[in-house]
Amino acid sequence: MLWNLPFIAVVLLTAIGISIILLKKNLVKIFMGLNVLTSAVNLFIIAVGYREGGIAPIFTNAPSPVMVMPTPQALCLTSIVIGVATTAVLLAFAMLLYRMYGTNDVEAIRELRG
Repeated sequence: MLWNLPFIAVVLLTAIGISIILLKKNLVKIFMGLNVLTSAVNLFIIAVGYREGGIAPIFTNAPSPVMVMPTPQALCLTSIVIGVATTAVLLAFAMLLYRMYGTNDVEAIRELRG
């Protein structure tokens, strides 16, 4: 049962992230939901790459024949960096919309479009 715990957390984080994105009207909250969804994807990649008793592949004289693939960790590190950059751009976009329209409400901005 404990082996499935990361996958249960992935499902919960995905459900929380998608519900935030679909139900909230504030742009900042929508971007927070997107970050929660990104965290769920990162956790999924790490959980898939996990091996019981595995060791880091940088050791040459390893006592255990089971090595962990470094690809999932590299993918997650890249995903975290891209997520931070994307969040910064989206928050800058939200600030510009707030300066232009005086609100971050998606419905109000859609009505003001004219």
